[in-house]
Amino acid sequence: MGKIIAIANQKGGVGKTTTSINLSAALASVGKRVLLIDADPQANATSGLGIEPKDMASTIYECLVDDYPVQSATVSTCVEGLSLLGSRIDLVGAELELVEKDHRERVLRTIIEPVKKDYDYIIIDCSPSLGVITVNALTAADSVIIPVQAEYFALEGISKLLNTIRIIKGKLNAALRIEGFLLTMYDARLRLANEIFEELKGHFGEMVFNTVIPRNIRISEAPSHGLPVILYDPTCRGTTSHLQLAQEIIARSN
Repeated sequence: MGKIIAIANQKGGVGKTTTSINLSAALASVGKRVLLIDADPQANATSGLGIEPKDMASTIYECLVDDYPVQSATVSTCVEGLSLLGSRIDLVGAELELVEKDHRERVLRTIIEPVKKDYDYIIIDCSPSLGVITVNALTAADSVIIPVQAEYFALEGISKLLNTIRIIKGKLNAALRIEGFLLTMYDARLRLANEIFEELKGHFGEMVFNTVIPRNIRISEAPSHGLPVILYDPTCRGTTSHLQLAQEIIARSN
């Protein structure tokens, strides 16, 4: 059965989508069967893999709102072993339409269930909000990765997310746990970046990944080419760090 990992932080610009794309690609590159679910109306995970959202016949929207089967909505990507359940801007409307559904917080969990056996990992790229769809993602997930940007306001808002996770554990998904805090956009030359890493370690101990994602121009360039960084530049630091992160997650899973 596939392990479901949500990548969430209601603070924008911390690297959620970049992590979702590149972690998924890294896991697939080492032989894992991976499904990436784009649960963000901005659809950046979809376009970042070279797929035009408006050209997709069906997306996560149809699966959530119309009970369209996930198996029929997934598409293959440029990475062997990596499939995508894409998104479009109309996912914004799903927030309102799900309000009418019974057990609206559990819709995503229900639609994923039939395909869990087909994948080793299912990665969910969450939107920068704590709305109904993000709650669905956390209710469906086995664990959550929290990307934290190596900048001054890094820890701002984490307490709100942790409180949301506590509520979901208490009411919707008792098995949900924190997979880890991931430091992103890290520049080892900056004292502030090192201080934030130490502060994270001090607060959360072993829940902080040993791997850090560096500030790397190749990571930034790759989405504009519709490629994960491991295909865009296989030898850059961005590729190496995401492969290390994949191995760390596999080791934790084992």
